[in-house]
Amino acid sequence: MSTHVVFIHGLWIHSSAWKPWQQLFEEAGYTTSAPGWPGDLETVEATRANPDGLNNQGIAEICHSYADIIEKLGEKPIVVGHSFGGLIAQELLANDLVAAAVAIDPAPVKGVRVLPFSQLKSGFPVLGNPANRSKTVALDKKQFKYAFGNTLTDEESNSLHDLWTIPGPGRPLFEDATANFVRNSPAAVDTHKAVRGPLLLTSATEDHTVPKAVTLAVAKLYADNTSSVTEYHEYEGKGHSLTIDSGWVDVATDVLAWLDHKGFGPL
Repeated sequence: MSTHVVFIHGLWIHSSAWKPWQQLFEEAGYTTSAPGWPGDLETVEATRANPDGLNNQGIAEICHSYADIIEKLGEKPIVVGHSFGGLIAQELLANDLVAAAVAIDPAPVKGVRVLPFSQLKSGFPVLGNPANRSKTVALDKKQFKYAFGNTLTDEESNSLHDLWTIPGPGRPLFEDATANFVRNSPAAVDTHKAVRGPLLLTSATEDHTVPKAVTLAVAKLYADNTSSVTEYHEYEGKGHSLTIDSGWVDVATDVLAWLDHKGFGPL
């Protein structure tokens, strides 16, 4: 029986963007799935045409949706998440619902106190209007270029925008932005005491949306958890688009190698 890998997308990107990763992982012997967030529709086009199902979907709702999906698998899968998907992956791992997790340039968990300007600017299309908390918001090509495609040519960035972007719910961004001021924040993860499978945190050094300083701060929160494995990798010169741009295979191959090193590779 092959190991199952569940891919979790982040804000503004449709789950179908994981298809190249799924093909690569399946060729390596894994079984894969890439379910969308609650409210996502089957295709990019359908979700763009009717994004209202994403309205007011928050971190807790997204986590519970993936927990329900995982429960039906009948086994503990590996989860690979990007951006907010990386935050969700950490929550699933801390709650012992999955065997291992890879959090690629993950949205910050509660306890991270650094806030680089580029992160604030990337989130401003949503956070700039409090009414967006209960709505979905789409990025235009210029906003996507700054938040995701800052290391890419305009041509490649615009192409990725056309292919994969969908409106995203504002609520997760507001919940994450206020996490340190909310007692029971849905962005809280047990980084200190959870006994769980291995975790890989990654950072793209030129990422505007989740800058390197933010992921390093997340890694530091795990430093005193000596009962569980947490590792950190960097991708030099890459931005937040690293899972979908022309260099995606380098990242995916690196993740496969890490899983193999941790003993999860198919027999």
